[in-house]
Amino acid sequence: MYPAWAHTAEEVLQNFDVDPRHGLSNAEVEKRREQYGYNEFEHEPPVPLWRLVLQQFDDTLVKVLLLAAGISFALAWLEESGDDPNARLRAFMEPGVIVLILVLNAAVGVWQESNAESALEALKEMSADTAKVWRDGALVSALPCRELVPGDVVELHTGDRVPADVRLTRLHTAVLRAEQSALTGESVAVCKSAAAVCESADCELQAKECVMFGGTGVASGSATAVVHATGMSTEMGLIQRQIREAAAEDSDTPLKQMLDSFGESLARLILWVCVAVWLINWRHFLSWETRPGSAFLPDWSTVAFSLDKATFYFKVAVALAVAAIPEGLPAVITTCLALGTRKMAQRRAIV
Repeated sequence: MYPAWAHTAEEVLQNFDVDPRHGLSNAEVEKRREQYGYNEFEHEPPVPLWRLVLQQFDDTLVKVLLLAAGISFALAWLEESGDDPNARLRAFMEPGVIVLILVLNAAVGVWQESNAESALEALKEMSADTAKVWRDGALVSALPCRELVPGDVVELHTGDRVPADVRLTRLHTAVLRAEQSALTGESVAVCKSAAAVCESADCELQAKECVMFGGTGVASGSATAVVHATGMSTEMGLIQRQIREAAAEDSDTPLKQMLDSFGESLARLILWVCVAVWLINWRHFLSWETRPGSAFLPDWSTVAFSLDKATFYFKVAVALAVAAIPEGLPAVITTCLALGTRKMAQRRAIV
């Protein structure tokens, strides 16, 4: 992209081959539109709801909880209720609570994931609808902003929304102020000028005092400017691209990596503890008598195995596993992150 902020207004106009009093011709506009495209953000289909829901269960700790809930459900299904009519209902209560927590966690996660789509919609809402543009020597007072191309000469006045990234060429008032807090985070309107203020082609946004960015507003003053970046090449377009790239990233965040590592370690620990608890009670469901004259060798004809007692102690091990798993941890973490994001949005720290 041409670094318009690093050159004088005359050099910028010469680079785009445009007369500020005449503007671009219709033929030149069509030629440049073929090269640069329309002045609009890229549109991608939203992620389907079912895929967002499935993504919430792609977590080690959640998978461990699903496994525990499945085992608890199977044991509750096989358990005999006896004379108590509420016994079966109580047996299904534990896996039901786990599933309910996971469903709530998935709902909060889907709501949080949808914030990225909301952020993209917010960026689109910040874009202007029409602009005042010089074309073929005439001022078009309400040209749709998507029709702009690099090199178009636009007029900006107080209250206008900047239609694209533009390089100021001439100020009509003594002071021109721009409201660009949504882009740079500056809490007050900043002064702009038509002079080249940054010699380096690579400088921070705040240093580009001769550039007004698409989506920002004119707080006071009026000026003439030339469009130097449109669509996805604008600063707002770069933000949208970064949001989409972050949403499509395959690599997990450091927090998710730590949670996955914690879940795997916890799953292994719980597995071995449950196996140990079940084996420690082996004398309750497995017994035999030793051979005459031996203190250790069993008499295989006397080996007795109780399936009911083995199942009972297996249930005890599963109950221990379910109790050791922090069922509420995924929901608590997701909720805290969502509430934190909402607080930041309310304070305008993020879009």
